[in-house]
Amino acid sequence: MAGEPQDDCLFCKVVAGTIPATIVRETETTVAFRDINPQAPTHVLVIPKAHYPNAAELSVAAPELAADVLRETRAVAEEDKLDSYRVVFNTGSGAGQTVFHAHAHVLGGRGMQWPPG
Repeated sequence: MAGEPQDDCLFCKVVAGTIPATIVRETETTVAFRDINPQAPTHVLVIPKAHYPNAAELSVAAPELAADVLRETRAVAEEDKLDSYRVVFNTGSGAGQTVFHAHAHVLGGRGMQWPPG
């Protein structure tokens, strides 16, 4: 069921503390941790503690929680003293989503090119 922890979800296990992560921020509703395969000097994932498979489903089912995730992306960037940064939500495998728990990538600390793909 949406919002409930999933036994087979890597990020639900990070939230539960059963898989270690380098946590940089935590709120009542979100967790932010360093990506294990960083694509920039700052590469932090911000996830909702509740399980939603992707950003699209999160935005419809829990818009307040989606706002919490987005608000935390800014807090991560401020803590890492980034004056410019990119926030990416991949939705679906064709977009590069590999963990099907909604999450935002905060990328910064280097120049970003466009288009990103």
